[in-house]
This record gives sequence, C-alpha cells and structure tokens, in this order.
Amino acid sequence: MAIRAEHLNYLYGAGTVYEQYALKDVSFQIQDGEFIGLIGHTGSGKSTLIQHLNGLLRAESGALYYNNENIYQDGYDMRGLRSKVGLVFQYPEHQLFEVDVFSDVCFGPKNQGLSKAEVEQRAREALIQVGLDERFWQQSPFELSGGQKRRVAIAGVLAMQPEVLILDEPTAGLDPKGRDEILDEISALHKEKRLTIILVSHSMEDVARYADRLLVMNRGEKLFDGPPKEVFSHYRELEAIGLAAPQITYIVQDLRRHGVPIAEDITTVEEARDEILRLLG
Repeated sequence: MAIRAEHLNYLYGAGTVYEQYALKDVSFQIQDGEFIGLIGHTGSGKSTLIQHLNGLLRAESGALYYNNENIYQDGYDMRGLRSKVGLVFQYPEHQLFEVDVFSDVCFGPKNQGLSKAEVEQRAREALIQVGLDERFWQQSPFELSGGQKRRVAIAGVLAMQPEVLILDEPTAGLDPKGRDEILDEISALHKEKRLTIILVSHSMEDVARYADRLLVMNRGEKLFDGPPKEVFSHYRELEAIGLAAPQITYIVQDLRRHGVPIAEDITTVEEARDEILRLLG
C-alpha cells in the first residue's frame, strides 16, 4: 500500500480567533499503482492535503503512513520520503531556474548524491518520458512554450524516480492541445511505469477520463471516495458544493428524460459515442 491516512486534522490559525480546519478527520488509503483524481472547490483542502503526503506539512493530529511506515515517528527519513513522493506544484515552471533545460532536470537527482553519469542518465530518461524533443535540452527553459516548460518541470521530478507522483493542476493555463498532451503523457507513465498518480484537477472531464478513483474534498473533509461513475452519480450533491459532473453526464440525463434508453452511468465522450453506436445497431 502506497499511502494510508488516518484521521488527519490540520488547523490554520490555531489558537487564534481565525482558527479553522483545513483538514478535518480525513482518512483514506491509496494502493500502489492507482490513478487518483483529487477534486474540490477552491479552499476545500486539496492543496493542504497533498502537502501532507510528502511531509511538507504535518498534521495537528492523526497518522500518515507511507509503505506502512508512520512518517510522523521519531527519526523518520523525510528527505527520503520526498524523493519517493514527488510533488509537482501548480505552475511548476515558476520553479525553473537553471541555465538550460538539461541542467534543470539534473538538479534533483544531483542532490540525491548520485554520480554524474547516473544523474545525466536519469535526466535523459525523464526528458524522453515527458516527450520533450532533444533539440530543446540545451536551451534556456525560459525560451520554451508554456507546455514545454511544464514538461521540463515534471521531468525534474521524474528524474528523482519517485514511486508516487502528485500533480497539482498540471494543465492550468495551457491550451486544449497542450492540456491533452500533458495528460496523455502522465497516463502513459502510469501505465508503463506503474507509478501511483494523484492528480489534482478542476476539470471533471479530465478526472473522469484518466482516474481510476476520485477523492472529493469539501471544507476540509472527505465527501466522496470511489470510482468516477459512482462519484458522478451524486452530481446534484456535487453541484451543491460548487462542483459538477462532466458535461456529457448532463447530456445523457437529458436524453434519458426524453425517452432515449441510453446507459445512465456514462462519464466520458468516448463512452457516449460507443453507447450511441450500440443503440443505433
């Protein structure tokens, strides 16, 4: 089991009149190799939660286990944890700073104390994994497009060879083509490397298409935890907390109200296409 959280609580402004829960009694388990979609409105606790998963924040109470070890126990190797649980922040290109792309991707593994040859091999492999053409490797990262910068930032985390990859809105600000390319690369990594992926997203379409399971946060609490089809069946409850289901879900519901015997649990355009073709014979 990759991650197990037990009754996590985290307060902002603890002991002041502004005290409020950012996380409240949050428990869940994530198995090795799962692709998790983490959703919730702004302020729901998503970003706070993911910063607990690699020890950047520490819960006020509760326990957090990585590979069955409590990361809050005395003497736990937090630096080792952060090399195994890689976190790509929103707009990660703001963290790029080296003179060229290749040097930037080398930075993480270099700090792991690896040999120069191993560092460079990992950087090459990571850049290939994210699909960045070799002609860009010696360029300044600041000369690249937004989507290319995003790939470099993700490669920098992959070069440390994490077992869990957490991505906070990795497609924010990208055009549709760039968004699809990034998500397809992440999906390919999940399938080829059996990486455990945690994708924070505001796009219901994206998590419906890529995630095996969804965690829904609301006001610091876990509201739903289950497969996308099950979670999106609660679309009225999701609307009440400022979320929604994928747009295709509403189209399907309209068709059913008009007597079309289409399956009720469709959450992606591809599923709708296949179901309509089936109905047409």
